[in-house]
Amino acid sequence: MIENLLIRSRAIPSEPPRRRGATSVGPERDRFGAVRAVLQAVPWLQVGLGAVIVLLAGLVPWGTGKVLGAMDQQIMAIDVNGDFIGDSRTAIERQAGRWIGKSYFATDLSEIKADLEQRPWVESAAVRRVWPDRLVVDIREKKPLAYWTDGRLVSRKGELFRPPNPEVAGSLPRLSGPDERVRDVIKMGQTISDRLVAHGLGFAGLSLEARGAWSLKLANGIDVELGRDQVRDRFDRFLTVYETRLASRSDEVSRIDARYTNGVAVQWKQAKGASGPNS
Repeated sequence: MIENLLIRSRAIPSEPPRRRGATSVGPERDRFGAVRAVLQAVPWLQVGLGAVIVLLAGLVPWGTGKVLGAMDQQIMAIDVNGDFIGDSRTAIERQAGRWIGKSYFATDLSEIKADLEQRPWVESAAVRRVWPDRLVVDIREKKPLAYWTDGRLVSRKGELFRPPNPEVAGSLPRLSGPDERVRDVIKMGQTISDRLVAHGLGFAGLSLEARGAWSLKLANGIDVELGRDQVRDRFDRFLTVYETRLASRSDEVSRIDARYTNGVAVQWKQAKGASGPNS
């Protein structure tokens, strides 16, 4: 019995000896694997380029301001260009001269433009910088087409304006009518003027009354009443009668009334009253 117990006890393997204080250690986990994977997935080149672009975008305005500040000068001269009839170069230079001594870069050119375009004769002003300390102003004057009521002028663009010296416009036709009908008067005047020229007559003026009646003045001094209805037909009838009956005696005619149905009435210079209808 004892022998059998000894043999059985030997069949059971004994535990390996342990070092005092030692513990069993398994495979160690990689604590930084996830962080390393994230860092590897980041496109560092694109991130770096983006950071550089953002930095430069912030520095450019700052650097530009520094450079312009270092380069800035005072405006020392203003040159005025243009063909002047009503206004004068000297007067415009004097008005623009209040910007002398201002900052070359900080001065608002649109402010100068708006200020100069307040002058009655100025249609448009263009202002530009010329380095290092000069401004150049190009002026375009209004082109007068005719005299208007109350000493005003009408420009070729149909604008009414009142300069202090309208007489410098020289010999121009005289138009009149309600201000809101100025373009209608211009259009009618151009049509009539072209027809008169084709018949060897000069155009001196055209008037539109508030009630709508038209009256024409020829360059030879004759007044022609056209009324407010069938104006073009009456004008054609006037031309026919004038060429056939009155052209040879135009220096004797004072006024022609074309408001009749079948003819015109003529007022002669010698006679104070008007004659009857003439076909």
